[in-house]
Amino acid sequence: MSHSLHHTDAADTAKLLQELDRDSKSRSLTGGYKTAMTVLFVLYSLTMIVMALVVSGATQYTRLPVFVGMTLFVGYLKYPASKRDALRDNYFPWYDVILAFTSLGVFFYYAIEQKRIIQMANRIGTTQIVLGIIGILLLVELCRRSTGIPLIVVAGLFTVYGAWWLTNNNPKTALRNLIYNLFYNLNCGIFSSPITVCASFIVLFIILGSFLEKTGIGTFFVDLANSIAGASVGGPAKVAVISSALEGMYSGSSVANTVGSGSITIPTMKKVGYKPEFAAAVEAAASTGGQIMPPIMGAAAFLMAEITGIPYASIVVAAILPAVLYFTGIFLMVHFEGKRLGLKGLPKDSIPHFFRLLAKSGYLLIPVVILVICMNYYTAGMSACFAILFALIISLIGRDKRDLLRSVGLPLIPLAVLVVLWQVIKIDTGTAVFVSMVVAVLCSFLTRSAILSPRLVAEGLQGGAGSSIGVAVACAMAGIISGVVSMTALGTTLVAVIVPLAQKSIFLALFCTMLACIVLGMGVPTTANYVIMATITAPILIKMGIPLLAAHMFVFYFGIVADITPPVALAAYAGSAIAKSDPMKTGINATKLAIAAFIVPYIFAMNPSMLLMDQGVLAAIQVIITSCLGIFGIAAALEGYIVTRAPWWQRILLAAGGLCLIDPEFMTDVVGVAVIVVVIVLQIVLRKHSKPAAA
Repeated sequence: MSHSLHHTDAADTAKLLQELDRDSKSRSLTGGYKTAMTVLFVLYSLTMIVMALVVSGATQYTRLPVFVGMTLFVGYLKYPASKRDALRDNYFPWYDVILAFTSLGVFFYYAIEQKRIIQMANRIGTTQIVLGIIGILLLVELCRRSTGIPLIVVAGLFTVYGAWWLTNNNPKTALRNLIYNLFYNLNCGIFSSPITVCASFIVLFIILGSFLEKTGIGTFFVDLANSIAGASVGGPAKVAVISSALEGMYSGSSVANTVGSGSITIPTMKKVGYKPEFAAAVEAAASTGGQIMPPIMGAAAFLMAEITGIPYASIVVAAILPAVLYFTGIFLMVHFEGKRLGLKGLPKDSIPHFFRLLAKSGYLLIPVVILVICMNYYTAGMSACFAILFALIISLIGRDKRDLLRSVGLPLIPLAVLVVLWQVIKIDTGTAVFVSMVVAVLCSFLTRSAILSPRLVAEGLQGGAGSSIGVAVACAMAGIISGVVSMTALGTTLVAVIVPLAQKSIFLALFCTMLACIVLGMGVPTTANYVIMATITAPILIKMGIPLLAAHMFVFYFGIVADITPPVALAAYAGSAIAKSDPMKTGINATKLAIAAFIVPYIFAMNPSMLLMDQGVLAAIQVIITSCLGIFGIAAALEGYIVTRAPWWQRILLAAGGLCLIDPEFMTDVVGVAVIVVVIVLQIVLRKHSKPAAA
């Protein structure tokens, strides 16, 4: 019976992903067709890894059109032209095959002829113009299939503006200049920073995430969260917050994260007494926040490092406190809601022991630890490859710990190969890592008890390739938008017009930027949203005096929360489908739970000390403590409960005190602490008086 239930849940999950997550709207394949596609995707991922580890910097620009061409090739084979085609098994219409091979031809032509075309500059001929138009149209069509119409509309409007601007300046060469800048220019357009970062870092982290998922780290995170908070008040909801925060570190999709962990956590939350819309909102808000959780932080953070020139490690450090505040806010509201409703936790006999769990499965965290360490010494791409290698190595640890030769000996073989090649023979790091990966996969054939069998390794590579397509297409389209801004000086014009107006009210400028990010984020993927906002609005905020990192973090945050902000809140809709709740109520609840994401960016924009920039240790500790206490006040105000129900005037005081504490200034901290302490004392006194009365 339990097996049947699990199968049904898996089928429902797949169906839900098909409806809400565009990345899952792939062609229906069975038998030999499915095997062939798996092989193709495995080859795609392997090529990405080889190019990252072996290809030298001199061939970097040749690598980009090869990457885009391969992505479009597998993309047209994965994504059907319509929903009707997706329902037909093994259906490959002739035009999809032609589009796939044409994509290879057009982009590989540019890779082969790149040196000559670069020398031609904007004097490209008719052949190059035609091929450039075809390449852009191929990208647009795959964007429609994999990402949706909104991004095409935005890119289309920018392209029309770019064509109009060029026509006014030089009508005779307008088309040539437009195609050259959007398709052939390596400094703007399709092959600019977004796709460079995608090919160098993002795809590798997506493959890493796929491998981590296959090792069972998601189940480990749920068990770990259970051992920490399962028995406390409203335990299942706290488990959802903790596990989703941890899973979000390697999951790039808030919808997929919501559906994946929500299929377990949401029914459990409902069972202990949470309302369906609240249970779904908890999972949606926590899953969405995973993209701001260090150390991985989703694809947009890598773009931020490239665009701003700030080291990725510095961005991770700056993101720690805002992420802690985000999840602390959700956790506290879940706690207060559980106390208000009188909810219990899970039975203690059903909860794993924390230290036993760490002793048994803690080794699954090794790839994440290796990633964090390597980020201080190597590029993001190389760090991801090291983490993939160690994911393969730890997966060789057999489930049967009594077989020491297989459970301990096999993982040492690829590790020894790495050490010998890298430190003894002194071959280059990338080649040593790749050879060690191959050895790890070969070792998996020697045992049946390994976590990752050869089949699961292939599935990990396949999953990474499939998830990479949508992100790569979004990055290429975002490059078109940023290319138009660069070649037309649109950004400079907007800065000149808006900054004088915004100087009258910095809050108004931030508010308008927030609205733009949320509205755009309702139809555009996070990655593309960030690139657009970083190109258009972030320079305006910087001109107004907001520090570079704070401005980019501001637009990054509000691009993410669009997934839970009504009316188009895909993560909230995914949660509501599992909970069978009202989608709009779920979205409103999720927005309330994620209140920190709507407050914290304003604070660090106006007072960057929250990002721990140029802070001493004591100052950093003060900011962390007072900010967390501030989130406590805001969470209590929204839930109307601390130790007893709070009347409206106490809720106003709690909200005011919380806002004062989140702003890292000495006087506001003093006022905030005083106000919140007074309300807590009043709550305790009122509770003591109410008990005798009730008796």
